[in-house]
Amino acid sequence: MQRNPLLRNISYLLAVDEHRNFTRAADALCVSQSALSQKVRQLEDELGAQLFDRGGRVVRLTEFGTIYLEYARRAYYDLLTAQRAVKDVHDLSRGQLRVAFTPTFTEYLVAPVIEYFHEKYPGVVIEMTEMSLDAVETALVEDQVDLAFGFTDVRFDEIEAEPLFAEQLMLVVGNDHPLATQRTAVTPEQFAKIPLALLTTNFVSRFYVESYFTSRDMQPTVALQANSISAVLKIVSHGKIATILPSSIEFEHSNLQYVSLNPAFPVRTAALLRYKRAYRSVASTAFVASVMELLGDGCLSSLGMSKKGITDRTPGSRMECENPKQQ
Repeated sequence: MQRNPLLRNISYLLAVDEHRNFTRAADALCVSQSALSQKVRQLEDELGAQLFDRGGRVVRLTEFGTIYLEYARRAYYDLLTAQRAVKDVHDLSRGQLRVAFTPTFTEYLVAPVIEYFHEKYPGVVIEMTEMSLDAVETALVEDQVDLAFGFTDVRFDEIEAEPLFAEQLMLVVGNDHPLATQRTAVTPEQFAKIPLALLTTNFVSRFYVESYFTSRDMQPTVALQANSISAVLKIVSHGKIATILPSSIEFEHSNLQYVSLNPAFPVRTAALLRYKRAYRSVASTAFVASVMELLGDGCLSSLGMSKKGITDRTPGSRMECENPKQQ
């Protein structure tokens, strides 16, 4: 619960609006229903207007409540940001950083970046959250995270996207797959007949796969689908089922074979995302700088080289991140 009385009062209103029920809202807030009801009544008396319509089976905002909550919600997130700004430690001897990322980045990008940053600033506690791209953008706007790894084509104008490197989906197979030794690009007709292990529809890469086939009036041969990239990679590496994943995962998975397609998937640009209006803590600024260092001349430089286009990387060319204390 928020110690600031104003934040606490707004959180009461937001919880009732979210749950549309005083009992469930009280449970979520860890307060009694009577205390919650009394506080909402008190706020309504102070404002001189009714915020919630309690007459139906569910609690709904009144017209006045809708307008009031619009501004109250905005103030709530601004006050949370202000609290974090006050607690910010400028020498980075301690602090907190909230980072979100879409699942594909887990396979090659997140670990070296976090390791590098932690070595430089061990006192900063990092809270990491893996979520879908839509959820990432919502979390940024609602000040649930400070930074996120995503892509430049964001939904919200309020989100700033700093380009990192180009990324392209490719056909990925194990060493025993019939296509492992193919040197020519796979055509859409061939592609449609290849049994695929695909990520579920809540992954953005699945959208690109579906779009690729739809635009050619074709259907993929889906052998299985999973909501875990690790599971898909395991299946592909040990069997004769292929998958579609970003070519950048070769950075960590050089044991797999990457087969080009003709025509290829569109190139998309990976980016660091942040909310334009959010307070930029010293920790978040240092994190951005660390990412750029690794992409510039650090162990992720092979990714950084592809900022303006896809580059060919020799399999197994992965570099080890140096300990920054030894540089």
